[in-house]
Amino acid sequence: MSWASTPGSRKTMLANRRRDTSPELAVRRLLHARGFRYRVDFRLQPPLRTRADIVFTRARVAVFIDGCFWHGCPDHATAPKRNSDYWIPKLARNVERDRETDAALATAHWTVLRYWEHQPADEVAIQIERCVGSKQI
Repeated sequence: MSWASTPGSRKTMLANRRRDTSPELAVRRLLHARGFRYRVDFRLQPPLRTRADIVFTRARVAVFIDGCFWHGCPDHATAPKRNSDYWIPKLARNVERDRETDAALATAHWTVLRYWEHQPADEVAIQIERCVGSKQI
Protein backbone atom coordinates (compact mmCIF):
# COMPACT_ATOMS: atom_id res chain seq x y z
CA MET A 1 0.00 0.00 0.00
CA SER A 2 1.29 3.45 -0.88
CA TRP A 3 1.82 6.02 1.84
CA ALA A 4 -0.07 8.66 -0.18
CA SER A 5 -3.75 8.11 -0.78
CA THR A 6 -3.98 10.66 -3.62
CA PRO A 7 -1.56 12.52 -5.88
CA GLY A 8 -2.54 15.74 -4.11
CA SER A 9 -1.69 14.38 -0.67
CA ARG A 10 1.59 13.03 -2.04
CA LYS A 11 2.50 16.49 -3.33
CA THR A 12 1.63 18.06 0.02
CA MET A 13 3.62 15.52 2.01
CA LEU A 14 6.69 15.86 -0.23
CA ALA A 15 6.62 19.62 0.36
CA ASN A 16 7.15 19.15 4.12
CA ARG A 17 10.62 20.25 5.20
CA ARG A 18 13.00 18.46 7.52
CA ARG A 19 14.82 21.65 8.47
CA ASP A 20 14.40 25.41 8.22
CA THR A 21 10.71 25.38 9.04
CA SER A 22 9.06 28.69 9.91
CA PRO A 23 8.95 27.99 13.67
CA GLU A 24 12.63 26.96 13.66
CA LEU A 25 13.70 30.04 11.71
CA ALA A 26 11.79 32.35 14.04
CA VAL A 27 13.49 30.89 17.13
CA ARG A 28 16.92 30.86 15.46
CA ARG A 29 16.62 34.52 14.44
CA LEU A 30 15.83 35.53 18.02
CA LEU A 31 18.69 33.46 19.46
CA HIS A 32 21.16 34.80 16.91
CA ALA A 33 20.09 38.38 17.60
CA ARG A 34 20.80 37.75 21.29
CA GLY A 35 24.35 36.68 20.45
CA PHE A 36 23.96 32.92 20.61
CA ARG A 37 25.76 30.73 18.10
CA TYR A 38 24.67 27.19 17.46
CA ARG A 39 24.61 24.32 15.00
CA VAL A 40 21.58 23.60 12.84
CA ASP A 41 20.16 20.19 11.87
CA PHE A 42 23.02 18.53 13.75
CA ARG A 43 23.45 14.81 14.32
CA LEU A 44 24.36 14.30 17.98
CA GLN A 45 25.09 10.65 18.66
CA PRO A 46 26.25 8.44 15.78
CA PRO A 47 24.11 5.42 16.68
CA LEU A 48 21.01 7.64 16.58
CA ARG A 49 19.67 8.80 13.25
CA THR A 50 17.96 11.77 14.88
CA ARG A 51 19.15 15.28 14.11
CA ALA A 52 18.42 18.11 16.52
CA ASP A 53 17.04 21.35 15.11
CA ILE A 54 19.32 23.63 17.16
CA VAL A 55 22.39 22.42 19.06
CA PHE A 56 24.68 24.16 21.52
CA THR A 57 27.65 21.78 21.52
CA ARG A 58 29.65 23.27 24.42
CA ALA A 59 26.63 23.50 26.69
CA ARG A 60 25.42 20.07 25.44
CA VAL A 61 21.89 21.32 24.80
CA ALA A 62 19.81 19.87 21.98
CA VAL A 63 16.65 21.69 20.93
CA PHE A 64 13.84 20.07 18.96
CA ILE A 65 10.92 22.08 17.59
CA ASP A 66 8.37 19.40 16.87
CA GLY A 67 5.52 19.63 14.40
CA CYS A 68 2.11 19.05 15.95
CA PHE A 69 0.97 16.50 13.35
CA TRP A 70 4.22 14.55 13.10
CA HIS A 71 5.00 14.31 16.80
CA GLY A 72 1.55 13.94 18.36
CA CYS A 73 0.87 17.29 19.99
CA PRO A 74 -1.76 16.75 22.70
CA ASP A 75 -3.51 19.98 21.68
CA HIS A 76 -3.33 19.96 17.88
CA ALA A 77 -2.55 16.47 16.56
CA THR A 78 -5.20 14.98 14.32
CA ALA A 79 -5.76 11.39 13.27
CA PRO A 80 -5.44 10.81 9.54
CA LYS A 81 -8.72 9.86 7.92
CA ARG A 82 -7.26 8.38 4.74
CA ASN A 83 -4.76 5.55 4.69
CA SER A 84 -4.97 5.39 8.50
CA ASP A 85 -3.64 1.81 8.60
CA TYR A 86 -0.33 3.24 7.42
CA TRP A 87 -0.27 6.62 9.15
CA ILE A 88 -1.44 5.85 12.68
CA PRO A 89 1.39 3.34 13.41
CA LYS A 90 3.90 5.63 11.68
CA LEU A 91 2.95 8.64 13.79
CA ALA A 92 2.92 6.52 16.97
CA ARG A 93 6.42 5.34 16.11
CA ASN A 94 7.54 8.97 15.73
CA VAL A 95 6.43 9.70 19.30
CA GLU A 96 8.09 6.52 20.55
CA ARG A 97 11.33 7.43 18.75
CA ASP A 98 11.24 10.89 20.33
CA ARG A 99 11.14 9.31 23.82
CA GLU A 100 13.96 6.91 22.89
CA THR A 101 16.04 9.83 21.61
CA ASP A 102 15.42 11.83 24.78
CA ALA A 103 16.54 8.90 26.93
CA ALA A 104 19.65 8.17 24.84
CA LEU A 105 20.74 11.81 24.87
CA ALA A 106 20.12 12.14 28.61
CA THR A 107 22.29 9.06 29.16
CA ALA A 108 25.02 10.79 27.11
CA HIS A 109 24.71 13.88 29.37
CA TRP A 110 22.83 16.11 26.93
CA THR A 111 20.00 18.39 27.97
CA VAL A 112 17.07 17.91 25.62
CA LEU A 113 14.58 20.74 25.12
CA ARG A 114 11.44 20.03 23.13
CA TYR A 115 8.94 22.61 21.96
CA TRP A 116 5.84 22.49 19.78
CA GLU A 117 5.66 24.43 16.55
CA HIS A 118 2.71 26.45 17.87
CA GLN A 119 4.57 27.82 20.91
CA PRO A 120 5.49 31.50 20.57
CA ALA A 121 9.05 31.86 19.29
CA ASP A 122 9.94 34.57 21.80
CA GLU A 123 8.94 32.37 24.75
CA VAL A 124 10.88 29.43 23.33
CA ALA A 125 13.97 31.59 22.76
CA ILE A 126 13.82 32.91 26.35
CA GLN A 127 13.65 29.37 27.76
CA ILE A 128 16.53 28.21 25.57
CA GLU A 129 18.57 31.27 26.54
CA ARG A 130 18.04 30.53 30.24
CA CYS A 131 19.05 26.90 29.85
CA VAL A 132 22.12 27.52 27.68
CA GLY A 133 23.15 30.54 29.73
CA SER A 134 23.12 28.49 32.92
CA LYS A 135 25.43 25.92 31.32
CA GLN A 136 27.94 28.32 29.80
CA ILE A 137 31.45 28.13 31.22
